[in-house]
Amino acid sequence: MTHGRFEWDKRKNIENQFKHGISFESAQQAFLDRRAVIIQDVRHGNPEHRFHCMGRVGDGIITVRFTYRGNAIRIFGAGFWRKGKRIYEEANKIHR
Repeated sequence: MTHGRFEWDKRKNIENQFKHGISFESAQQAFLDRRAVIIQDVRHGNPEHRFHCMGRVGDGIITVRFTYRGNAIRIFGAGFWRKGKRIYEEANKIHR
């Protein structure tokens, strides 16, 4: 499924909503956060590089797992994970 410059697998989107409570449509918003943090996932790199984007969506910090495919950002996972929130807060000097 393609939405502008974002794409994803329809079934993975449904699975993600069930497991993590967020749709990939909503997850796109993390990339709009001007303070978003993008890091490479060094554990996954073959055959394509994978990344994590930590950004604010609504009242929370979401981590979006993705890769670049051509001119699109392919999302394959998203959730409100503590590690991503911690990385975002540290990068933006936010104290709890």
